[in-house]
Amino acid sequence: MSDHNLFRGSIYHCVEAAGNIRPVYISDGLMVVDRESGRVVEVGDYSTLSLKWDISDSLIHFEDRLMMPGFVDTHVHYPQYKVIASYGTNLLEWLNKYTFLEEQKFSNEDYADQIANLFLDELIKNGTTSAMTFCATYKQSVDAFFRASEKRGLRMAAGKVMMDRNAPEGLCDNPEESYRDSKELIEKWHNKARLRYAVTPRFAPTSSSAQLKQAARLLNEYPSDENNKGVLLQTHLNENDEEIAWVSDLFPESKNYFGVYEDHGIAGNRSVFGHCIHNTEAEYQRMAQTESKVSLCPTSNLFLGSGLFELEKLESYGIDVSLASDVGGGDSFSMFKVMNEAYKICRLNDFNLDPVRAFYMTTLGAAKVLDMNDSIGNFEVNKEADFIVIDLNATEIISQKNKIAVDINDILFNLMTLGDDRLIDEVYVLGQRAYKK
Repeated sequence: MSDHNLFRGSIYHCVEAAGNIRPVYISDGLMVVDRESGRVVEVGDYSTLSLKWDISDSLIHFEDRLMMPGFVDTHVHYPQYKVIASYGTNLLEWLNKYTFLEEQKFSNEDYADQIANLFLDELIKNGTTSAMTFCATYKQSVDAFFRASEKRGLRMAAGKVMMDRNAPEGLCDNPEESYRDSKELIEKWHNKARLRYAVTPRFAPTSSSAQLKQAARLLNEYPSDENNKGVLLQTHLNENDEEIAWVSDLFPESKNYFGVYEDHGIAGNRSVFGHCIHNTEAEYQRMAQTESKVSLCPTSNLFLGSGLFELEKLESYGIDVSLASDVGGGDSFSMFKVMNEAYKICRLNDFNLDPVRAFYMTTLGAAKVLDMNDSIGNFEVNKEADFIVIDLNATEIISQKNKIAVDINDILFNLMTLGDDRLIDEVYVLGQRAYKK
């Protein structure tokens, strides 16, 4: 038997060089994956590569299907799995009415295990093969998530929420405890298998200055070097007007909301800030200068009525940007739905979101935001073969639209505006099938 798995079908991915994004579409392609490592060996036209590789016993042919890198969701909350689509409040009320109540259940490790598995099943079903998620404040919630991810062989990032004020007492930790617990989890899980730790202060209103300093301490203690990836950092920024006013009251010495994070040493090229709807010009400038990353969450912003992000402004500053579901504030696990809502938000700002750009921000661009683009995000040689198989005839309307598509741009636009989980026919992780519709 061959040492490789061979996959035939239409292939789409993006490559990037010197900031220039180039879409690659092969109408009848072949992808060769090393069976032992699960990494891409070669991708190209089937007519050419089929002469080079033995296709007699290891070829899988996806007819009327499109192979694409698995989606990367850069901002999501696994403890909010059951909070999704909760009725009728803005961000701060929603946190107190639904989220904080649900997250207290994650002190029970059995419950955390159950939800972690349900959450990962839902991600995979929707074609998301990597994500960075907030856990709860309890260590066992992080253990549950990483255990379930490791069992599936997934590339994931996660972290224990650090939260020492302005939340129910049972959910709060303290600065020293959050540092100690986070450090223990880093030592246990960071860079193990395909896992990465993310230092996770929920957002400035629920962390004291002392706790934010401990987050910076962790970030500094686990930097990137030539042998290891450093820890990431995830939090929220400028999502809601009331939140921003609250931050100003809590941290009067800082110039603005982003300034709070910068003043405490947690801005930088390993830090990912969710939402970033109401940024000031000064904040855009400092985010760019510190090489901080942004995760935009259109479905959540619309569901909670938080506001409309300005993608063109972020791009004009050269800030690395990705799209994310933000479940449970977001009301769908589907990155097709996320792209759909992102397109509409851009139109309301008199800006067109090109489908190539949209898919870039959910694959290679998202991997770049998570500092994982050396491993995932496209089908370059030696990348990990996490990919989805899209049924181009999953629904009648998509099938009919694709029949009149002029090029791959039209097909991508059809998928992102009309698609949902029904498009995902199969999902592969490290070249091995993890899901079949």
